[in-house]
Amino acid sequence: MSKIIAAILAAALLLPQAGAQAQAYPSKPIRFVIPFGAGSATDALARIAGQELEQTLGQPIIVVPKPGADGALAASEVKRSAPDGYTFLFGTNSPLAVVPNMQKEPPYDVVADFTPVTYLGDNSFFIVVHPSLPVTTVAELIAFAKASPKPLNYATGNTYAFVSISMLAKNNGIQLEAIRYKSEPDAMTDMLSGRVQLMNSTTTSVMPHIKAGKLRALAASFPERSPLLPELPSIVEAGQPRFPIGPWFALVGPAGLPPEIVTTMNKAMVAALAKPAVKEAMEKHGFIPKSSTPEALGAYMKDQLGVWKVALKDAGIEPQ
Repeated sequence: MSKIIAAILAAALLLPQAGAQAQAYPSKPIRFVIPFGAGSATDALARIAGQELEQTLGQPIIVVPKPGADGALAASEVKRSAPDGYTFLFGTNSPLAVVPNMQKEPPYDVVADFTPVTYLGDNSFFIVVHPSLPVTTVAELIAFAKASPKPLNYATGNTYAFVSISMLAKNNGIQLEAIRYKSEPDAMTDMLSGRVQLMNSTTTSVMPHIKAGKLRALAASFPERSPLLPELPSIVEAGQPRFPIGPWFALVGPAGLPPEIVTTMNKAMVAALAKPAVKEAMEKHGFIPKSSTPEALGAYMKDQLGVWKVALKDAGIEPQ
Protein backbone atom coordinates (compact mmCIF):
# COMPACT_ATOMS: atom_id res chain seq x y z
CA MET A 1 0.00 0.00 0.00
CA SER A 2 2.83 2.40 0.87
CA LYS A 3 4.38 1.76 -2.56
CA ILE A 4 1.06 2.57 -4.25
CA ILE A 5 0.71 5.81 -2.27
CA ALA A 6 4.28 6.79 -3.14
CA ALA A 7 3.60 6.16 -6.82
CA ILE A 8 0.44 8.28 -6.71
CA LEU A 9 2.32 11.13 -5.00
CA ALA A 10 5.11 10.95 -7.55
CA ALA A 11 2.62 11.11 -10.41
CA ALA A 12 0.92 14.09 -8.78
CA LEU A 13 4.23 15.93 -8.58
CA LEU A 14 4.73 15.43 -12.32
CA LEU A 15 1.33 16.90 -13.22
CA PRO A 16 2.35 20.59 -12.95
CA GLN A 17 5.35 19.91 -15.21
CA ALA A 18 3.18 18.17 -17.77
CA GLY A 19 0.69 21.03 -17.58
CA ALA A 20 3.45 23.58 -18.13
CA GLN A 21 4.70 21.69 -21.16
CA ALA A 22 1.18 21.49 -22.53
CA GLN A 23 0.85 25.27 -22.15
CA ALA A 24 3.98 26.17 -24.08
CA TYR A 25 3.63 29.66 -25.57
CA PRO A 26 1.54 30.36 -27.51
CA SER A 27 -1.31 28.05 -26.67
CA LYS A 28 -4.26 30.22 -27.70
CA PRO A 29 -5.11 33.06 -30.12
CA ILE A 30 -3.08 36.27 -29.93
CA ARG A 31 -4.71 39.71 -30.18
CA PHE A 32 -3.20 42.60 -32.14
CA VAL A 33 -4.99 45.74 -30.97
CA ILE A 34 -4.68 48.48 -33.59
CA PRO A 35 -5.25 52.23 -33.02
CA PHE A 36 -7.28 52.85 -36.19
CA GLY A 37 -10.38 51.41 -37.82
CA ALA A 38 -11.06 48.54 -40.17
CA GLY A 39 -9.84 49.34 -43.67
CA SER A 40 -7.05 51.61 -42.44
CA ALA A 41 -3.40 51.11 -43.36
CA THR A 42 -2.74 49.79 -39.86
CA ASP A 43 -5.50 47.24 -40.25
CA ALA A 44 -4.18 46.05 -43.62
CA LEU A 45 -0.58 45.77 -42.41
CA ALA A 46 -1.52 44.00 -39.17
CA ARG A 47 -3.46 41.40 -41.16
CA ILE A 48 -0.59 40.82 -43.60
CA ALA A 49 1.85 40.27 -40.74
CA GLY A 50 -0.70 38.27 -38.78
CA GLN A 51 -1.29 35.77 -41.57
CA GLU A 52 2.41 34.98 -41.69
CA LEU A 53 2.72 34.74 -37.90
CA GLU A 54 -0.15 32.25 -37.78
CA GLN A 55 1.97 29.87 -39.83
CA THR A 56 5.00 30.37 -37.58
CA LEU A 57 3.33 30.36 -34.17
CA GLY A 58 0.51 27.93 -34.91
CA GLN A 59 -2.17 30.16 -33.39
CA PRO A 60 -4.69 32.61 -34.86
CA ILE A 61 -3.78 36.30 -34.85
CA ILE A 62 -6.90 38.34 -34.18
CA VAL A 63 -6.77 41.99 -35.32
CA VAL A 64 -8.86 44.19 -33.01
CA PRO A 65 -9.53 47.73 -34.28
CA LYS A 66 -9.98 50.23 -31.46
CA PRO A 67 -9.96 53.69 -33.04
CA GLY A 68 -10.25 56.96 -31.19
CA ALA A 69 -8.28 59.52 -29.17
CA ASP A 70 -5.29 59.37 -31.57
CA GLY A 71 -4.66 55.76 -30.63
CA ALA A 72 -4.85 56.29 -26.89
CA LEU A 73 -7.86 53.96 -26.55
CA ALA A 74 -6.00 51.07 -28.17
CA ALA A 75 -2.81 51.71 -26.20
CA SER A 76 -4.72 51.98 -22.93
CA GLU A 77 -6.38 48.63 -23.55
CA VAL A 78 -3.01 46.97 -24.08
CA LYS A 79 -1.60 48.71 -21.01
CA ARG A 80 -4.39 47.18 -18.90
CA SER A 81 -3.93 43.69 -20.39
CA ALA A 82 -2.24 40.84 -18.58
CA PRO A 83 1.45 40.51 -19.52
CA ASP A 84 0.96 36.97 -20.78
CA GLY A 85 1.83 37.41 -24.46
CA TYR A 86 -1.70 37.26 -25.80
CA THR A 87 -2.34 40.99 -26.29
CA PHE A 88 -0.07 43.36 -28.22
CA LEU A 89 -0.36 46.85 -29.63
CA PHE A 90 0.33 46.88 -33.36
CA GLY A 91 0.89 50.57 -32.97
CA THR A 92 2.14 53.71 -34.63
CA ASN A 93 3.77 56.99 -33.74
CA SER A 94 0.30 58.31 -32.82
CA PRO A 95 -0.19 56.46 -29.50
CA LEU A 96 3.50 55.81 -28.85
CA ALA A 97 5.03 59.26 -29.42
CA VAL A 98 2.34 61.87 -30.02
CA VAL A 99 -0.39 61.22 -27.43
CA PRO A 100 2.04 61.72 -24.50
CA ASN A 101 2.92 65.13 -25.96
CA MET A 102 -0.55 66.24 -27.11
CA GLN A 103 -2.39 65.50 -23.87
CA LYS A 104 -1.70 67.41 -20.67
CA GLU A 105 -2.61 64.30 -18.70
CA PRO A 106 -1.82 61.30 -20.94
CA PRO A 107 -3.43 58.01 -19.90
CA TYR A 108 -0.13 56.11 -19.87
CA ASP A 109 3.64 56.38 -19.72
CA VAL A 110 5.11 55.00 -22.95
CA VAL A 111 8.38 53.95 -21.31
CA ALA A 112 6.97 52.51 -18.07
CA ASP A 113 3.72 50.96 -19.30
CA PHE A 114 4.83 49.01 -22.38
CA THR A 115 7.36 46.35 -23.32
CA PRO A 116 9.07 46.97 -26.68
CA VAL A 117 9.10 43.96 -29.03
CA THR A 118 10.22 45.14 -32.49
CA TYR A 119 10.15 48.06 -34.87
CA LEU A 120 7.87 47.26 -37.82
CA GLY A 121 8.61 49.87 -40.49
CA ASP A 122 7.73 53.21 -42.06
CA ASN A 123 4.66 54.21 -44.04
CA SER A 124 4.18 56.41 -47.13
CA PHE A 125 1.86 59.42 -47.30
CA PHE A 126 0.63 61.59 -50.17
CA ILE A 127 -0.76 65.11 -50.08
CA VAL A 128 -4.00 65.05 -52.05
CA VAL A 129 -6.82 67.46 -52.83
CA HIS A 130 -10.39 67.12 -53.99
CA PRO A 131 -10.63 67.65 -57.79
CA SER A 132 -12.92 70.65 -57.23
CA LEU A 133 -9.89 72.57 -55.97
CA PRO A 134 -8.23 74.29 -58.97
CA VAL A 135 -4.65 73.35 -58.02
CA THR A 136 -2.16 70.81 -59.35
CA THR A 137 0.94 71.60 -57.28
CA VAL A 138 1.79 72.45 -53.67
CA ALA A 139 2.77 75.98 -54.78
CA GLU A 140 -0.64 76.45 -56.39
CA LEU A 141 -2.32 75.13 -53.26
CA ILE A 142 -0.51 77.67 -51.11
CA ALA A 143 -1.36 80.53 -53.47
CA PHE A 144 -5.02 79.43 -53.57
CA ALA A 145 -5.19 79.20 -49.77
CA LYS A 146 -3.71 82.68 -49.38
CA ALA A 147 -6.30 84.12 -51.75
CA SER A 148 -9.23 82.22 -50.23
CA PRO A 149 -11.59 84.36 -48.11
CA LYS A 150 -11.96 81.50 -45.62
CA PRO A 151 -9.63 78.69 -44.46
CA LEU A 152 -9.58 75.47 -46.45
CA ASN A 153 -10.62 72.36 -44.54
CA TYR A 154 -8.22 69.45 -44.29
CA ALA A 155 -9.01 65.96 -43.06
CA THR A 156 -6.86 64.08 -40.59
CA GLY A 157 -7.20 60.44 -39.62
CA ASN A 158 -3.95 60.23 -37.66
CA THR A 159 -1.46 62.47 -35.91
CA TYR A 160 1.12 62.53 -38.71
CA ALA A 161 -1.48 63.96 -41.09
CA PHE A 162 -2.56 66.51 -38.49
CA VAL A 163 0.90 67.74 -37.53
CA SER A 164 2.45 67.69 -41.00
CA ILE A 165 -0.30 69.80 -42.58
CA SER A 166 -0.21 72.13 -39.56
CA MET A 167 3.50 72.57 -40.28
CA LEU A 168 2.81 73.20 -43.97
CA ALA A 169 0.31 75.91 -43.03
CA LYS A 170 2.60 77.60 -40.52
CA ASN A 171 5.65 77.45 -42.81
CA ASN A 172 3.74 79.21 -45.57
CA GLY A 173 1.58 81.62 -43.61
CA ILE A 174 -1.76 80.15 -44.68
CA GLN A 175 -4.92 79.37 -42.76
CA LEU A 176 -6.12 75.76 -42.81
CA GLU A 177 -8.83 74.24 -40.65
CA ALA A 178 -8.29 70.70 -39.34
CA ILE A 179 -11.29 68.36 -39.37
CA ARG A 180 -10.23 65.44 -37.24
CA TYR A 181 -11.53 61.86 -37.56
CA LYS A 182 -10.97 58.66 -35.62
CA SER A 183 -9.47 56.91 -38.63
CA GLU A 184 -8.70 57.53 -42.31
CA PRO A 185 -11.61 55.47 -43.68
CA ASP A 186 -13.96 57.85 -41.82
CA ALA A 187 -12.12 60.89 -43.16
CA MET A 188 -12.14 59.56 -46.71
CA THR A 189 -15.93 59.72 -46.95
CA ASP A 190 -15.90 63.49 -46.46
CA MET A 191 -12.78 63.90 -48.59
CA LEU A 192 -14.42 62.22 -51.58
CA SER A 193 -17.61 64.26 -51.14
CA GLY A 194 -15.64 67.52 -51.13
CA ARG A 195 -16.68 68.52 -47.62
CA VAL A 196 -12.95 68.69 -46.90
CA GLN A 197 -10.56 69.70 -49.65
CA LEU A 198 -7.12 68.58 -48.51
CA MET A 199 -5.49 65.60 -46.84
CA ASN A 200 -2.10 64.02 -46.16
CA SER A 201 -2.99 60.35 -46.30
CA THR A 202 -1.62 56.82 -46.43
CA THR A 203 -1.21 54.91 -49.67
CA THR A 204 -3.83 52.41 -48.50
CA SER A 205 -6.53 55.07 -48.27
CA VAL A 206 -5.80 57.28 -51.27
CA MET A 207 -4.16 55.24 -54.01
CA PRO A 208 -7.38 53.70 -55.43
CA HIS A 209 -8.99 57.16 -55.53
CA ILE A 210 -5.95 58.79 -57.15
CA LYS A 211 -5.97 56.16 -59.88
CA ALA A 212 -9.72 56.59 -60.36
CA GLY A 213 -9.37 60.37 -60.66
CA LYS A 214 -11.48 61.00 -57.57
CA LEU A 215 -8.56 62.68 -55.78
CA ARG A 216 -5.59 64.64 -57.13
CA ALA A 217 -2.13 63.99 -55.71
CA LEU A 218 0.18 67.00 -55.30
CA ALA A 219 3.28 65.52 -53.67
CA ALA A 220 4.71 62.66 -51.67
CA SER A 221 5.21 63.67 -48.04
CA PHE A 222 8.85 62.61 -47.90
CA PRO A 223 12.14 64.01 -49.24
CA GLU A 224 12.27 61.27 -51.89
CA ARG A 225 9.74 60.32 -54.52
CA SER A 226 7.61 57.23 -53.99
CA PRO A 227 8.07 54.27 -56.36
CA LEU A 228 4.29 53.92 -56.31
CA LEU A 229 3.88 57.33 -57.99
CA PRO A 230 7.33 58.05 -59.41
CA GLU A 231 6.08 60.95 -61.53
CA LEU A 232 4.94 62.82 -58.41
CA PRO A 233 7.40 65.27 -56.80
CA SER A 234 8.51 64.84 -53.22
CA ILE A 235 7.65 67.50 -50.66
CA VAL A 236 11.21 68.85 -50.98
CA GLU A 237 11.01 68.95 -54.77
CA ALA A 238 7.74 70.84 -54.32
CA GLY A 239 9.73 73.62 -52.65
CA GLN A 240 8.96 72.79 -49.03
CA PRO A 241 11.28 71.87 -46.16
CA ARG A 242 11.24 68.21 -45.24
CA PHE A 243 8.96 67.33 -42.36
CA PRO A 244 11.08 66.50 -39.26
CA ILE A 245 8.62 63.76 -38.32
CA GLY A 246 7.54 60.54 -39.96
CA PRO A 247 4.88 57.83 -39.65
CA TRP A 248 6.27 54.63 -38.13
CA PHE A 249 4.96 51.36 -36.70
CA ALA A 250 6.03 49.21 -33.75
CA LEU A 251 4.89 46.14 -31.84
CA VAL A 252 4.72 46.48 -28.07
CA GLY A 253 3.15 44.53 -25.22
CA PRO A 254 2.07 45.56 -21.73
CA ALA A 255 4.71 46.21 -19.09
CA GLY A 256 6.19 43.13 -17.45
CA LEU A 257 6.07 40.89 -20.51
CA PRO A 258 8.36 37.91 -19.77
CA PRO A 259 11.67 38.00 -21.70
CA GLU A 260 11.07 34.57 -23.25
CA ILE A 261 7.77 35.76 -24.74
CA VAL A 262 9.40 38.94 -26.03
CA THR A 263 12.10 36.83 -27.67
CA THR A 264 9.59 34.43 -29.24
CA MET A 265 7.44 37.21 -30.69
CA ASN A 266 10.44 39.27 -31.80
CA LYS A 267 11.98 36.35 -33.70
CA ALA A 268 8.65 35.46 -35.30
CA MET A 269 7.91 39.02 -36.41
CA VAL A 270 11.45 39.69 -37.65
CA ALA A 271 11.28 36.51 -39.75
CA ALA A 272 7.83 37.45 -41.07
CA LEU A 273 8.91 40.94 -42.16
CA ALA A 274 11.88 39.43 -44.03
CA LYS A 275 9.70 37.10 -46.12
CA PRO A 276 9.60 38.28 -49.77
CA ALA A 277 5.85 37.69 -50.02
CA VAL A 278 5.19 39.74 -46.89
CA LYS A 279 7.46 42.55 -48.03
CA GLU A 280 5.80 42.65 -51.45
CA ALA A 281 2.31 42.74 -49.94
CA MET A 282 3.26 45.53 -47.53
CA GLU A 283 5.07 47.58 -50.17
CA LYS A 284 1.85 47.68 -52.20
CA HIS A 285 0.46 49.71 -49.28
CA GLY A 286 3.46 52.05 -49.40
CA PHE A 287 4.95 50.42 -46.32
CA ILE A 288 8.67 49.80 -45.89
CA PRO A 289 9.13 46.85 -43.49
CA LYS A 290 11.97 47.18 -40.98
CA SER A 291 12.64 45.22 -37.80
CA SER A 292 14.78 45.71 -34.71
CA THR A 293 15.77 44.27 -31.38
CA PRO A 294 13.51 45.11 -28.43
CA GLU A 295 16.31 47.22 -26.97
CA ALA A 296 16.70 49.27 -30.16
CA LEU A 297 12.96 49.89 -30.31
CA GLY A 298 12.94 51.03 -26.69
CA ALA A 299 15.68 53.57 -27.40
CA TYR A 300 13.91 54.75 -30.55
CA MET A 301 10.61 55.27 -28.74
CA LYS A 302 12.33 57.42 -26.10
CA ASP A 303 13.99 59.48 -28.84
CA GLN A 304 10.71 59.95 -30.73
CA LEU A 305 9.00 61.35 -27.64
CA GLY A 306 11.47 64.23 -27.83
CA VAL A 307 11.24 64.59 -31.62
CA TRP A 308 7.46 64.92 -31.56
CA LYS A 309 7.52 67.30 -28.59
CA VAL A 310 9.61 69.73 -30.65
CA ALA A 311 7.51 69.16 -33.79
CA LEU A 312 4.25 69.95 -32.03
CA LYS A 313 5.73 73.14 -30.62
CA ASP A 314 7.03 74.17 -34.04
CA ALA A 315 3.60 73.50 -35.57
CA GLY A 316 1.93 75.68 -32.95
CA ILE A 317 -0.01 72.78 -31.42
CA GLU A 318 -0.52 73.06 -27.68
CA PRO A 319 -1.27 70.08 -25.39
CA GLN A 320 -4.96 69.77 -24.59
